[in-house]
Amino acid sequence: MRTTRAGFLAGRLLLLVLCAVWLPSVAAAGTVNVATISGSINPASADHLMKVIARSEQEGAAAVLIELDTPGGLLSSTKDIIQAILNARVPVIVYVAPRGAWAASAGTFITLAAHVAAMAPGTSIGAAHPVGIGGGTAPAEDEQGKAQRDFAAQKAENFTASFIESIARERGRNAEWAVEAVRSSVAISQDEALEKNVIDLVAESRTALLAASHGREVKVAGEPVRLDLENPTVVEIPMSRMNRFLDVLASPDIAVLLMLAGMLGIYVEFTNPGLIVPGAVGAVCLVLGFVALQILPFSWLGLFLLIAGLGLFFAEIFVTSYGLLFLGGVACFLMGGSMLFDMPEVNDLNVSFWSVLMPSVTAMSLFAGVVVFAVTRSMRMPEITGTGELVGLEGKSQTDLDPEGMVFVRGEIWKARASEPLAAGERVEVVGVEGLELRVRRAVPRS
Repeated sequence: MRTTRAGFLAGRLLLLVLCAVWLPSVAAAGTVNVATISGSINPASADHLMKVIARSEQEGAAAVLIELDTPGGLLSSTKDIIQAILNARVPVIVYVAPRGAWAASAGTFITLAAHVAAMAPGTSIGAAHPVGIGGGTAPAEDEQGKAQRDFAAQKAENFTASFIESIARERGRNAEWAVEAVRSSVAISQDEALEKNVIDLVAESRTALLAASHGREVKVAGEPVRLDLENPTVVEIPMSRMNRFLDVLASPDIAVLLMLAGMLGIYVEFTNPGLIVPGAVGAVCLVLGFVALQILPFSWLGLFLLIAGLGLFFAEIFVTSYGLLFLGGVACFLMGGSMLFDMPEVNDLNVSFWSVLMPSVTAMSLFAGVVVFAVTRSMRMPEITGTGELVGLEGKSQTDLDPEGMVFVRGEIWKARASEPLAAGERVEVVGVEGLELRVRRAVPRS
C-alpha cells in the first residue's frame, strides 16, 4: 500500500516537472505599461522606450504596449529600440494607432520586431527605403561625387534590407514583403498587412487589442509565454521632461527653423547695434539649433552653405551688386537647409521643403531685404548729427583767415583754416572737418 502511494506521489511530481519544462509559461496578469511615440524615432524616444521596457521587466508587468505613429527616424536609434525589444524579458506589443497613424520607415522595423504587432483601422505601414532629403544628387556634384553618393545609398539599402529581413524571420512574419518595403518603398493598409502576415491583429481600440491578445502564445527571451491580459491595469508612462524637450529638438524642421531664426537675430543685431533683443534671441536660437545638431546627424556642407548665405547678406550691405549677392544668399539658405540632414545612410528624416523651408527662407529673405535696404539707404544719406553735418553750411568769419582764424557757424565759434585769405566778416562755406578745425572757403554769393 505504501509502495503504491509513493509511486502515485512520484508520478504526480514527475508530471509537474514535465509541465514546468514543456508547457508555455503564463505572463502574470496585472499591469500593462503603455508608452506612446508620436513623431520621429530619435535618441530621446529610443531612451524613453528602453526605460519603459526595463521598468516593466523590473516590475514584472504582464506586457509593454507601444502605441506608435511615426514617419521614421535615425537608424542608430531604431537599432537601439529593436535590440531592446528582441532581448526584452517582457512581452512587447506594438500598436500602430490612432486612426490615420502610420508606421513608416523606422516604424516598420519596430512594428515587425514586436511580440504582437497590431494596427488600428485607417493606418498604414511600410515605405522603409532609406531616402535622403534631396531624393537625388546635388546639381553641382561631379561624376565622382555622384558615384560615391550612389554607393553610399546602395550600401544603406542593402544593410537595411538585411536588417529588416532578419527581424521579420525572427518573429515569423513576411520577410519577403519586409525586404520589398525597403527596396521598393511599398506601403500597405492594415487589412493588407494582416492578410500578408506582416501584423498579427487589427484592433479598433486599446481595449479591443488587449482582449484579442489575451491567451496568445509568444516567445519571450527564447521561452514560450502565454499572455494573460484579461482586465489588466493599464499604466501610461510619459516621457521625462528632458526627453520631451530633446524629442522636440530632434525634428529637422525645428532644427532648421532654429538655425534660420538664430542667424536672422544675429544679422539684425550686427546691422543695428544696440538693439540687444534680436541678438539675445538669435543667440538662444543658435544654441538650441546646435543642441539639435548634436542629436541629429547633419552634413557639414549644408551647415557651411547656411553660414555662407548669412555672409552674402552682410556683403550686400557694403558691396553694390544690384541684389546678386542677396539672391546668392537666398540660394545658399535653400540648398543648405535641404542638404543639412541629407544623410540616407544614417537616417530617413527630412526637412519639409515646401511647408517649412521655403516659407521660412522667404520670410527671412523679405525681412533681411528690408534691413539691407534701410541700412544701405542710411549709409548713403548725408550726416545730420555730429560734426559731419557742418559740411555745406555757411557762416561768417570772426577774424581774418590767413590761413587760420575763427568763424561763426551754426551758432557756434569754430577754429577754421581757409583755402585763401579771407577778411573778417566775409561769408564762408564749410567744405570739411578735421578734428575740431573746419576747412572753409569763400561762399558763393547768393543771387
